[in-house]
Amino acid sequence: MDMKEIAQIRLENARELAKQAGGTTQFAARVDREPTQMSRIMGANPTKGIGSKMARHIESCFGKPSGWLDYDHSNGISEDAGAYHSNTAPVAQPIRYFRYPVVSAIQAGQFAESVVPYPSGMEDRHETTDYKAKGQAFWLEVKGDSMTAPAGVKPSIPEGSLVLVDTGIEAAPGKLVVAQLDESNEATFKKLIEESGQKYLKALNPAYPLIHCNGNCRIIGVAVKMQMSL
Repeated sequence: MDMKEIAQIRLENARELAKQAGGTTQFAARVDREPTQMSRIMGANPTKGIGSKMARHIESCFGKPSGWLDYDHSNGISEDAGAYHSNTAPVAQPIRYFRYPVVSAIQAGQFAESVVPYPSGMEDRHETTDYKAKGQAFWLEVKGDSMTAPAGVKPSIPEGSLVLVDTGIEAAPGKLVVAQLDESNEATFKKLIEESGQKYLKALNPAYPLIHCNGNCRIIGVAVKMQMSL
């Protein structure tokens, strides 16, 4: 195969890994790169190809053998299996899964100061995901309808959903965050916004008022994934 064919195969394989990871943003987190950089090489009209160094890095992050990204896996078995950088053709590697505790709104506040994987007393319930957190992470069960958006508006996060919160991601305006107000011992889940230089916590349900968030609250973490049971 020439380099043009390899570049196209790398792109298709990387896009498939991104689907498995839950999207380009989650893919970027897995390979420790900015989403905008991944969009440039994996978007609908990529402006940059996936070089050999990046290809090997992606393979390592997803538990794939070196050279895996360079071959067509659409038929389940690569016709060039012998060309992998190993003595034998590799078997398919499973996606890695990670376990994080499910916590209450009160327990969520303890994560910001904990120096262990999760504070004592949070061992009872865990949920798994393929997302590898950058910091300590936990699942928070959504209570109430403040994050239920009007019909047809996305995202909408109804009561009972679990959101995965990563304490290692910077909370920028526009992110969905878990925060704790000074006057409350419970965490709240809202969208962080900025207007006229002031930061606020905004519910996705327009029936709820804005909450001022400048010096009177601390951001615990950023929501990166949602799941719910039927």
